[in-house]
Amino acid sequence: MDPSTLIGFVISLVALLVFMVMEGADPTSLIFLPAIVLVIVATFGAAMSGQTMGDLKKMGGWFKAGLMPAKVPAASEQIQTLVTLAEKARKEGLLALEAQVKQIEDPFLKRGLQMGIDGTDPEELRAVLESEIAAKKAEDKVAAKFMTTMGGYAPTIGIVGCIVGLMNVMGSLSNPEALGPMIASAFVATLWGVMAANFWFLPMGAKILRVSELQAAQMELLVEGIAEIQAGTSPRAVRLKLSALIPPSEAAKEAA
Repeated sequence: MDPSTLIGFVISLVALLVFMVMEGADPTSLIFLPAIVLVIVATFGAAMSGQTMGDLKKMGGWFKAGLMPAKVPAASEQIQTLVTLAEKARKEGLLALEAQVKQIEDPFLKRGLQMGIDGTDPEELRAVLESEIAAKKAEDKVAAKFMTTMGGYAPTIGIVGCIVGLMNVMGSLSNPEALGPMIASAFVATLWGVMAANFWFLPMGAKILRVSELQAAQMELLVEGIAEIQAGTSPRAVRLKLSALIPPSEAAKEAA
């Protein structure tokens, strides 16, 4: 799993707490349960109301993808796997890959190779795999949009909490000594709204999109590799063609 999102959350929260201490504020003032409940629950409810019931069943996976997404294998590893398969196919034919395909863990690569072994037309094979990539990107976009939507609602809901708190303050003007703490508590809801949006929800949406881009690029690399294997391209040519599709930093690792 890729823990960078959680690490980022911790760094952001620590920075806020250090700032509060340096300003002379009490960090424990953030622990105000009514504000936390309002911002988190109401934000989730507002974002949920814009989804279908079918979408709601996927939300657990969306949060998992935003918090701890699966680690994307290095492109160099995938290229080496494809080159190895190309060597065997070149020497013994596509049918010789039947046994190796069963050992492949990547379902996308496994499916594509099996279609090639079964004699699927190259154009049809590419079309099927590219459609699968497009479908995955579309689904990931929905998940990222949900997180971004929560990031948009959270600050406004925090303001709603602040307004409710100030209304309570207006009803307690006869007790001047209590006004200060009550006003401070009212503004905690606004802080939680802004903090939840910018520390958590928006970064989670960005993380889902970034991982989706990486996964889509990897899948496109696999499509090209499968097509070259099916065409009987030499392993050396397969390596050169696939290396040209990856970022320079990954290409340097592959060359090394």
